[in-house]
Amino acid sequence: MTKNTMGTTLPRKLEQQMALMGEQIKLARLRRNLSIAQVAERATCSPLTVTRIEKGSPTVSIGIYARVLYALQLDDDLLLIAKEDSLGRTLQDLSLKNRTRASKK
Repeated sequence: MTKNTMGTTLPRKLEQQMALMGEQIKLARLRRNLSIAQVAERATCSPLTVTRIEKGSPTVSIGIYARVLYALQLDDDLLLIAKEDSLGRTLQDLSLKNRTRASKK
């Protein structure tokens, strides 16, 4: 029986999202007419790591993802992560207490 670890096994939905993100990074690189080696050099990582990012590998650290996005001039996209937290805002609104009036004396 294989041991599941958080570093190598993801839920199917997350695997699909990682693969999609990798594909989007690859397309951004190709639109800029950059080779994997050029992006790797600019991001100070190995070409193998860039290839793993483009395949959506969950074992690549987020810091390296950030450096690759920076090399592609897409680092502002990092600010979009968890920007719209509608569930969190709803939960926050539900926990707000109703205002009560002071007693009349």
